[in-house]
Amino acid sequence: MQHRMVSDLMTTSVVSVRRDTGFKEIAQLLAEHDITAVPVVDDDERPMGVVSEADLLRKEAAQLDPARLLPVLHPKPADRAKAEASTAEGLMNSPAVTARPQWTVVEAAQVMERHRVKRLPVVDEAGRLVGVISRADLLRVFLRGDRAIREEISRDVLVRTLGIAPSAITVHVVDGRVSLKGSVERKSLIPVAVRLCRGVDGVVDVSAELDHRLDDTSATPETGASRRAQLAP
Repeated sequence: MQHRMVSDLMTTSVVSVRRDTGFKEIAQLLAEHDITAVPVVDDDERPMGVVSEADLLRKEAAQLDPARLLPVLHPKPADRAKAEASTAEGLMNSPAVTARPQWTVVEAAQVMERHRVKRLPVVDEAGRLVGVISRADLLRVFLRGDRAIREEISRDVLVRTLGIAPSAITVHVVDGRVSLKGSVERKSLIPVAVRLCRGVDGVVDVSAELDHRLDDTSATPETGASRRAQLAP
């Protein structure tokens, strides 16, 4: 099993700005390139922070309402300073939360969630900017075709990882929803198979209708034959 890497999904033609780039120039770059944020880099192309549309809008929100119909806002000192800033250095959120090209999509998604950010500048071993990955980029894994998902599960999860014969389990995939039907040697393999299938890129959900020959999860293991014998009248 191989998760897609950040390097597979990131945007490499990155629009970036310097710390002294002005407010209006940043706004123009966002509009011209149809993007919602830009990384701020130093002279060595190392990310210092990120300026987003939300950062620019603070200046607009801080303006007084000419008609005096809206309540007066009382921003926090940090937000007030950003609203008064005129260059990237004052507008940006810093330090920059970054990703590495060799990260999996799972690692990148976890960092985005932990730091509550929508995008990550991607840096090389020297810390230099080489790309940007966004939430939208990560969601592209769910565009994988059902056939590719089914082949990965059958080949990599069931055969190579769990050692299950291809004929033992039938794998169906429809719109990323996986269903497993068949039988396994040991009952303990069932939750493992389901968990590994959920970890395949592009999988939305997994259901399993799997029988087992040996119950190795109980104190007194029973074979499928003995279990059926006990259940017989």
